[in-house]
Amino acid sequence: MDPICSPTLKHPASWTLSEGLPYPMGPQPQLEGVNFAVFSRHATAMELCLFDASGTQELQRLSLFGPHEGVFHGLLRAAGPGLVYGLRAHGPYEPHSGHRFNPYKLLLDPYAREIVGHFAWTAEQHGYRLGHADAANSFDCRDNAQHALKARVAAPLDLAPWRRPGHEQAQRVLYEVHVKGFSMTHPAIPQALRGSYAGLAHPASIAHFKALGVTTLSLLPVQYSLDEPALAARGSSNYWGYNTLGFFCPNPRFATQPGDPAAVTQEFRAMVRALHAAGLEVVLDVVYNHTPEGNENGPTLSFRGLDNASWYHLVPSDKSRYENLTGCGNALNVAQPQVTQFVLDSLRYWVTEMGVDGFRFDLAPVLGRGAHGFASNAAFFVALQQDPVLSQVQLIAEPWDAGPLGYQVGKFPGRFLEWNDKYRDAVRGYWLQRGSTRGELARRLTASNDLFHHSQRRPTASVNFVTVHDGFTLTDVVSYSQRHNLANGENNADGRDGELCANHGVEGASDDPQILALRERVRRAMLATVLLSQGTPMLCAGDEIGKTQQGNNNAYCQDNATSWLDWSSAVQALNNFVAELTALRRSEPLLRHAEWFLPDAHPHPAPRLMWLTPSGAELTSAEWHDDADHAFACQISAAPGSLPACLLLAFNPDPHARPFHLPEGDWCLALDSSAALVPSAERLSQLSLPAHSVLVLRRIFN
Repeated sequence: MDPICSPTLKHPASWTLSEGLPYPMGPQPQLEGVNFAVFSRHATAMELCLFDASGTQELQRLSLFGPHEGVFHGLLRAAGPGLVYGLRAHGPYEPHSGHRFNPYKLLLDPYAREIVGHFAWTAEQHGYRLGHADAANSFDCRDNAQHALKARVAAPLDLAPWRRPGHEQAQRVLYEVHVKGFSMTHPAIPQALRGSYAGLAHPASIAHFKALGVTTLSLLPVQYSLDEPALAARGSSNYWGYNTLGFFCPNPRFATQPGDPAAVTQEFRAMVRALHAAGLEVVLDVVYNHTPEGNENGPTLSFRGLDNASWYHLVPSDKSRYENLTGCGNALNVAQPQVTQFVLDSLRYWVTEMGVDGFRFDLAPVLGRGAHGFASNAAFFVALQQDPVLSQVQLIAEPWDAGPLGYQVGKFPGRFLEWNDKYRDAVRGYWLQRGSTRGELARRLTASNDLFHHSQRRPTASVNFVTVHDGFTLTDVVSYSQRHNLANGENNADGRDGELCANHGVEGASDDPQILALRERVRRAMLATVLLSQGTPMLCAGDEIGKTQQGNNNAYCQDNATSWLDWSSAVQALNNFVAELTALRRSEPLLRHAEWFLPDAHPHPAPRLMWLTPSGAELTSAEWHDDADHAFACQISAAPGSLPACLLLAFNPDPHARPFHLPEGDWCLALDSSAALVPSAERLSQLSLPAHSVLVLRRIFN
């Protein structure tokens, strides 16, 4: 059926609409007015609904022209920036066929650059009768405009050139950080700026990033997001922000003037410019895999009402249901050409107009899924690599989703980097003595060639980490043996099961000096491993100052002291150690080699590796996988014919010191993660590897 929407507008306006153009998509201010273009392949009609400046009073509805090749369009003459509007789509309401058109629901334009209004989870937001005995087949005729978000036409932005730092990939050190959480308690940042874009760009923040030695901030989601209804019902929020609705809008939650969308945009751009000026890159964590509309029981906010069958993956045998490839109820169908165009347009906007330097794609396999599952040559990836703008920026994949065959580590194409969870588990397992052998750690230390050494990919494709926002902090990895998520309100049933961790004698906080010393050594050893490995290292914000979440390994809804960095208890010695590690990585090209290491028999001159036992002998095949012996060393030598350079990285996860026979030549100590030994230029004739430690030695060439 196609319900007819009969508006009763008390204050009709006198806007006129002419045909306009079906491109570009969204609202486009022009000399004559504003051109609107909206995609819907299955709608029978599309209305442009105009509101007063406050967005509370609907003034007029105008029918857009079309569709022309699936696009409705029109030019609203004499209109300009500041115009508030929404959309109403007419068409069949046939859930079993995948169609959920309901013109009683005001819809947000997916291409909105500015969003106004205060969203509320009310029954009217649903296209069906919430609570109805036959809800799946019911139809809701109540108007939701009072509670719906609206779009506002944005003024064109000043497109002065962006002066990007442009670090080489082998030099990058990523720092995953939440805009709000970083500065909320920072004593050197004015109270009015804490938790904001301006706070992240404050000189005190920049000073920390620079001293730490990171090059690239990987920001948790900053696009306009909604809280899930269950969270909103209990007065909580989605702190992490993985629930995007406005893909062209920075989140006002992180702005000093959240009520002014134009000011929010300008504050975000000013942040990027300030970070760029300090030599820091900005990468956004983006969520193009699902939307807040959820499954078949969810609301009708935008995409579902505009063209449900085109925007989402639906179950082929029952199109009233959604393929839940994300664990969030729905999945955007990026294989659909107009959805591909939408994602590319959005990404391009954030690069060209907002200045960002790249993207980390949440649940990235969804972007490459078609009728036959994931494909590394999917249309979206091909288009991304051919785009003149997006082919030049950083691309990072979270290479797993919640669907069938969703684990795709090592399968992404071209210039993609990938989060490497096998690295995480190997490093934790080795230092916590939970099953990782020398052979497994060695493979991860050298950029996981089993995963990434193919199709001309480089070692930098492996993003190496031991912690990220999702899971335990590093302090909690060495302080807890199980999750403690009761504060989330889900009976401690949420969060990842089986996370590799160890409390080293007591669960949680301890005042036992031996336990504290052991935890500190293991924590420092893990940080050293990350920053001394080949590949692209990534730190999780707060690990450098000893952040704890009291054992919560899923703090997605904790917008409070649990998640914020606690600067009052920052461990300065640990922070200094991380800075020492990044400085060592910068000074030693052998620690960030941009190409794969070659076997000794290979004729091409390249740096060489040698793997040694504590006795100084080369590791044999059997010794690689010896579960009873863990200590070993990696010798990295510069390519023959180049300037002589040689490093020795020695690892001892055991609870006691190990004597180590140094290779031929003169050596000096450059780093001891345990701080038991003092680095110096003194020549060493013998060496004892401290317990739970990583050592770096330089060979001295006369």
